[in-house]
Amino acid sequence: MKVYAVRKGRQVGLFETWDECREQVSGFSGAEYKSFQSYDEAERYLSFDNECNFIQSDLVAYVDGSYNPASREFSYGVVIIHPDGSLKKFSEKSNDRSLAAMRNVAGEISGSIKAMDYALEIGANALTIFYDYEGIKKWCTGEWKANKEGTINYKHYFDAIKNKIDISFVKVKSHSGDKFNDMADSLAKDILFN
Repeated sequence: MKVYAVRKGRQVGLFETWDECREQVSGFSGAEYKSFQSYDEAERYLSFDNECNFIQSDLVAYVDGSYNPASREFSYGVVIIHPDGSLKKFSEKSNDRSLAAMRNVAGEISGSIKAMDYALEIGANALTIFYDYEGIKKWCTGEWKANKEGTINYKHYFDAIKNKIDISFVKVKSHSGDKFNDMADSLAKDILFN
């Protein structure tokens, strides 16, 4: 199975069919894209240039969430990667009952908001968020209707800041050995279960 990675195009990210990829790059000046045999290779192409420096953004963030059914708490883990390769890590847990019904998704949303907050706080011009739950992107873009309190607030937050910073989203396959996705997952689990 081929995976198409668009590094520069109308929308940056991974696409499963050539038709989806072509929509992003056809007629786009300076488009950069490539096909790969695995998600891991495609993700690396999106994240790094040939010298292993991050491209596309002032900042890259990996976000993940977790949920503890025993305590009914959720948490997030966020790994921020600065253009110079330095890392900043965040994690936090919550027992907000209005959000806990969404389980680990509440953590992923909270992590995504934390990443956006941090990018705004330091004055970044652009942020690429790597996520493994597709709602993280689709609620923001309107592809999914936000109909729960947590998703409605997330969409409102995104709409309020989307003109202040260029935010793009890249889907990663969960538990696929992606170093930074695994790191975000561990941060979320460690604060929740330790």
